[in-house]
Amino acid sequence: MRIRARRVWSLVTTVLLVFGLGACAQRDNRTVLTVWSWEPSMRSLARGFEARNPDIRIVIKSTSGYENLNTAIEDGYGQPDVVQLEYFALQQYAISGQLRDLTDRAAGYDTTYTPGTWSSVHLNGRVYGLPMDSGPMAFFYNQEVLSEAGVDGSAIHTWKDYYEAAKKLKSIGVYIAADTGEASFYDAMIWLAGGKPFRTSPDGKTVTVDLQHDRGTAQFTRFWQKMIDEGLVDTRHTMWSDGWKNALGRGNVASVFAGAWMPSLLLSDVPGTAGLWRVGRIPTPHGQRANAENGGSALGVLSSSDKPNAAFRFIEYACHEREGIATRVDGGAFPADNETLARSDFLHKATVKDERGIDIPYFGGQEFNRVLSQAANEVSTGYQYLPFEVYARTDFRTTVGKVYQWSTQQQAMLKAKARVEAGQTNPDGSAIAVPDAPGPRISLRNGIALWQSDLMAYGTNQGFTMRQP
Repeated sequence: MRIRARRVWSLVTTVLLVFGLGACAQRDNRTVLTVWSWEPSMRSLARGFEARNPDIRIVIKSTSGYENLNTAIEDGYGQPDVVQLEYFALQQYAISGQLRDLTDRAAGYDTTYTPGTWSSVHLNGRVYGLPMDSGPMAFFYNQEVLSEAGVDGSAIHTWKDYYEAAKKLKSIGVYIAADTGEASFYDAMIWLAGGKPFRTSPDGKTVTVDLQHDRGTAQFTRFWQKMIDEGLVDTRHTMWSDGWKNALGRGNVASVFAGAWMPSLLLSDVPGTAGLWRVGRIPTPHGQRANAENGGSALGVLSSSDKPNAAFRFIEYACHEREGIATRVDGGAFPADNETLARSDFLHKATVKDERGIDIPYFGGQEFNRVLSQAANEVSTGYQYLPFEVYARTDFRTTVGKVYQWSTQQQAMLKAKARVEAGQTNPDGSAIAVPDAPGPRISLRNGIALWQSDLMAYGTNQGFTMRQP
């Protein structure tokens, strides 16, 4: 009996081993792709792709920022196969040879995407990624607050209209916008004004920085300086901070210039104002129909990946095939492709899904995608990012950002003085302390000059030939 039992157990063990080895062999036969992305719908996207491509397994790593990617590239191990990159960062990795050239694989795709997104994945006529989403600029405003000040948000088409609206809002104690020195916003507004302060040669070695003479840069700088000088912009609350969200929620800040990705974020950050907001076309210097990208990203394949064919199949599914695009749009992404932007159900959309999956008429029943779709088709091409744009945007806060710090201190001093002159006191009856003057005035023009100087020095240190007119 014991011998027989041992034979039976041996047979069972052998069968289990065979099945186990077979399962292991099946897993080993699958190509494993590592994808780095911050896209919320990426895991759903991966499941859909795997169902159609059983020979590939997708491993998702949620990540944002570029420090981890740079570290992985420098160390030579742990790099992803596929990486999500914002348009402003893509050129930097393409010039340094970190991204695979996808030109031949993406042949004929030019009509798929909007002009702004398609041009953003190019360098020297070559394609280094597929557009994933889009961020054409739009004007998001609290209609209830604007109406209280006697402002019709839908009639704001020029920078002069915007300025006059800001003055009316100030009269009821409301800022039209908040800005503490965001490079992404400043760059987009320069682009909107037709500015082209940065140029990189076709070989990526020579970089021209012309912030001090570029017309678009000068035009927006003059306009925004006027807005800041007259106290029309809240320079205390940084976008996305709790203070900023609270200011929007209370109606102390009445509008936001942002990319088309903003609807779901407004719902998440300021849910209590649902139904009050509307979406309008972005005001331009003279009311011309033009736009710029503010945000948006692409998927690219790192040159270090030893699975380029599988990697391209994935980014093609995510960014070019109807099923993959639909998954991302359903998850809240704003599309980069023309077909989705023209689709009837997309244009008629009047609600935003909250985290529970419930449709909320956040914009009061407005078919807001009609405005955003038009905005996407009006983005001008020809604007170039720096090949070290990631650094440039960090440096913006330490150079141009000084202007906002000075303005905040100046506004605090003036408000305190006004309260003292009006005979007011603190809630506890104590005297109001007036802050010291912040020192000599720092202008946006001064900040731009500092930024120019820093960029020239940094580019030179990184081995670029730097030029300025």
